[in-house]
Amino acid sequence: MQITARVAAEVAAHEGLVRQAYKDSVAVWTWSIGITAAIGHEVSRYINNPQPMKRCLEVWVWVLEKYADDVLRAFSGHELTEAQFAAALSFHYNTGAIGRASWVERWKAGDIAGARKAFMNWKKPAEIIPRRQAERDLFFNGKWSGDGHVTEYTRVTASYTPVWSSAQRVDIRPALAEIYDAPAAAKPVTPPATSGAFAAIISALLSIFRKDKA
Repeated sequence: MQITARVAAEVAAHEGLVRQAYKDSVAVWTWSIGITAAIGHEVSRYINNPQPMKRCLEVWVWVLEKYADDVLRAFSGHELTEAQFAAALSFHYNTGAIGRASWVERWKAGDIAGARKAFMNWKKPAEIIPRRQAERDLFFNGKWSGDGHVTEYTRVTASYTPVWSSAQRVDIRPALAEIYDAPAAAKPVTPPATSGAFAAIISALLSIFRKDKA
């Protein structure tokens, strides 16, 4: 199971996006959709440096793939539908708890009713309840709730916190289509075997390229 544009859009629909770096509630520099340097991408480069929507999303999708690995590991040996994968991924991106959530174990054991009920144990703070209900309904009923839009905060204060009143719903489907329809040739490839100093130069250049892509 892989992240598709539809899956990414569904997760993003529950999130907020800021195109430049901002400070979160505990003053950690954050960018795009909840990305911090802890995930392996330095976000300080985006201070006072807003990025195009495509750039914000392509880095976020790269981050989301790391969470997807956790989801697939948690459901190892069990096949998920696209809807179930999207719901579990959204849950995990928000809670980071896919590996210890009791609803996962109940579902794998065939206790569907128990899993559905346990899903809603993760309902704090109260503001998260609508998201959790949407994820539950997507996982157990296949009911998609996203409309291809994300809430973007277009301004930050002088102290780099989002201006909440600047929120607007933005259609991210065109940007996601560009990301997922990108030609395979644009991806890094392994060159044919070479020797000597030339091989060392090629290896160094590839290393720099891959770092830039991250």
